[in-house]
Parts: sequence; C-alpha cells; structure tokens
Amino acid sequence: MKKLKVGVIGYGQRGTSMTKGVLCKMDNVEIAMVCDLYEDRVEKAQNDVLEKTGKKPRGTTVASEVINDSEVETVFIFAAWEAHIPLAIESMKAGKPVALEVAGAYSIEQCWDLVHTYEQTKTPVMMLENCCYGRREMMVLKMVREGLFGKVVHCDGGYGHDLRYEVAGGIKNRHYRLRNYASRSCDNYPTHQLGPIAQVLDINRGNRFLTVSSVASKSVGIRDYIERNLADDETLANMEIRQGDVVTTVITCALGQTVRLTLDTCLPRFYSRDFAVHGTKAYYQELNDSFYFEDNPEHTKLHEVSWKPQWGNAKEYEEQYDHPVWKRYIKEGMKGGHGGIDWLVVNDFVNHVVSGEPMPIDVYDIASLMCITTLSEQSVAMHGAPQAVPDFTNGAWLLRK
Repeated sequence: MKKLKVGVIGYGQRGTSMTKGVLCKMDNVEIAMVCDLYEDRVEKAQNDVLEKTGKKPRGTTVASEVINDSEVETVFIFAAWEAHIPLAIESMKAGKPVALEVAGAYSIEQCWDLVHTYEQTKTPVMMLENCCYGRREMMVLKMVREGLFGKVVHCDGGYGHDLRYEVAGGIKNRHYRLRNYASRSCDNYPTHQLGPIAQVLDINRGNRFLTVSSVASKSVGIRDYIERNLADDETLANMEIRQGDVVTTVITCALGQTVRLTLDTCLPRFYSRDFAVHGTKAYYQELNDSFYFEDNPEHTKLHEVSWKPQWGNAKEYEEQYDHPVWKRYIKEGMKGGHGGIDWLVVNDFVNHVVSGEPMPIDVYDIASLMCITTLSEQSVAMHGAPQAVPDFTNGAWLLRK
C-alpha cells in the first residue's frame, strides 16, 4: 500500500492527540516531518512517532520547511489559532493539500485570501471539524434529509467547556488561548456545533448565513479563578482579561432559519455543545439526548403530563436511523479520540486527498464558519449590532449541491 507522506505543524495538546491517536495508527499514512515553534516539542513529536510507528520523522521549528519539503505530500495544521489561515494559504500555494484544525478568523480579509488562494491554485483544503462526524449529529442529519423533521426552522449549538485552568495556565503551558482571552471578546470557538448545523441547513449548498449578532457578558470568571488559585503569579495578576464569560450569538440565514450559539468557557460547568434542531415535525436536543416527534402518540400523550420519562430516548432510534458511516464504523471497530470522531474526520480528509474528490468541508465552508469569530467580535464591540456575512461563494451557493 502506498502511504501518503504527511507533515505535522504544531505539537501542543491538540497536535499531540491527533498525531499519536490518529495519524500514527493509519495504515495509509506516514509522518515524514514534524514541526513546532519549540524545540522540546519537536523532539517529543519525533520520539512519539518513533515509538508508535518505528520510524522517526525529520523535525524542524520552521513551518515553511515542512510545507516546501519535497517529500511531504500533505500538511496537517495543529498550530495556534493565529497561524491556521496563513499556513493553509502557504500550503496551497506550494501545491500541498492541507487540513487545518478548528479556529476562528481574525479578519474577513484573511477569509477572502483563503478562498482566493484555493480558486487560484485548486489545492484541496479541509477543516478538521470533528463534530461534523459525531454520531448524533450525523444521525440527525440523516433524519433531516429524509424529511422526518419537516422544515427546519431553528438550531441551537455552542461550546460549553470549563477552560479556566487551561486559559490561566497559558504562560506556563505555552497555550495560545490566554493571549486571545486577554485581547478579544467574541465567540472565539464557533465551529464545533456550527459545523454540523451548517450541514443540517445546507449552508453554501442552497442556503447561506446572512447576519451575525453577538453580545457578551462581563468578564470576571478567569479573573476570579486567577485571584483564588494563582494570586502569586504577578504576570497573571496584572493581566487584563477582555473575553466575556458568556457570549451569545444569533445568526440568520437566507432561507429564514435562525441559529443561536453560546460560548461558555470561563465559568464552572459541565461540557456540552448544546446541539438542538427545531423542525415543523420533530425536535432533537442534545442536553437530554431526546427526540420529540409530533406523530408519535407516546410523545403527544406525555406532552400534557410530563415529558421526562422520554428523556434519553435517542438510543431507541439508533438501529433505524444511525448514519451508514457510524453503522460501518461500529461494526469495524471505533478508533481515535473524542469518541472516535477524530479518526473519522482525518480518515475522510485522507481518502479525499487520495481520490481527488471535493472535500466534504471545503474552502467556502471554512470561510463561512471561521468568519463568525471576527463578525462576532465586531458585533460585541457594537453592543450586538448585526454584521453582514460575506457570500464567499459569490452566488454559487444557489446552485451548489
């Protein structure tokens, strides 16, 4: 079997898990080169790959050396948020198919730069939005496309994750989140649930996002955490944190649907992506993993008394409505992190590189998802004023399938 030789850029927390947990375990991939800004991380990456695969990749602290290396055929970007689009553009210009981890954009201009580079080079690019491959997300998508939800009217989603320890530990752990939380107030991580929602709503394929409106709560969560746990760190004690603790974003769509996103990472809470789909015939909610169908007599009967006995009923529908990808995945044996979705997203990218077929999360999707961050930042600064979402397809969304 011919192996696709890949270069890995970024070996922090995410780069480590994706490299060790997925790339090293793929029979059709060989890690030829690894890169990080820090030499100790480069050495760790080399040793990890050697331990997992028996072959030690070459290492460098200069990303362009990976991108321009003649042996590297494909590039994976696991670096800091700020580097994702610039490195993806450089990779496309070098003719190297590129997969970039999730992030938000820092300007609309760089989203257009990404799109224009793809249109000029035709080099494949895909966002590794693993949540698009979640079992429930794909199950709901299948049901929506089969008409079980009727007309979809509204979707909810978000990123609820207590990241106080990670953000406050940014200096010690060399993590990019701290500098972003100190400098910006916005929905800095919108794609985890917006990616699956965009697929449900056929975004860029008959529908598109129109406007973004965001408001942010006050910023006290990280500051409170630092004062109670890291008061002896002078740098942290004197650092301003601008990121609002809870950011609420409303997105409108060309076909009339609305989307509500919530970013909640600065306060104590359980993890959730708050996925919910509201249709004229059915409703799904992640928080209690439940479906409600108007034509189910058990559901309508309980509606007038108590619906709690039906909470968690989604498992009842798995046999009939699990997505074929997941049926095959479970039968063959799940792999990779985050419940298996890391493997699915990387495997899909690699298969599309090899086959030459269009990427499932393509450059227009990437721009439409990543631009939400910068538009959210602008809206927060203007107390929720709506911001127009560019049509990165230049009208092609009307005809794309």
